[in-house]
Amino acid sequence: MSRLTAIICTVVICLLVSMAWKISYYRDNATEYKKQRDEKTQALNMANATITDMTTRQRDVAALDAKYTKELADAKAENDALQRKLDNGGRVHVKGKCPVPATAKTAITSGMGNDETIELSDVAGRNVLGIRSGIISDQTALRTLQEYINTQCLK
Repeated sequence: MSRLTAIICTVVICLLVSMAWKISYYRDNATEYKKQRDEKTQALNMANATITDMTTRQRDVAALDAKYTKELADAKAENDALQRKLDNGGRVHVKGKCPVPATAKTAITSGMGNDETIELSDVAGRNVLGIRSGIISDQTALRTLQEYINTQCLK
């Protein structure tokens, strides 16, 4: 009987060691899978946050673009209306001030005074409208870029 008991004990011990090894193996696998799942979940959350941020930025940039495109279109329409007015015989009048140096104030001669309005020739009027259009375009582009930087780049 003692030999049979020793064999049974040996078999039970082998079974217990074998089960402990398998349990440890599966536990390590479960831990590794959980770690991988957590890493993938974190990466997915980061990707979702990036997509949300990009969508918001795209929407903001589209609104910014629409705002300034409309502003440019309005300025162009106004400039075109002025151009048509000039084409139909209208004139460009400029009101200006002529700064007088302090040394010449006592000897002002007759001529154009301050706050006088002068009429420009057709060519000069067209040049003024072209310059005006360029200035408006440049100022609008500058405001657009400044707002883009402030709202998108400095976030």
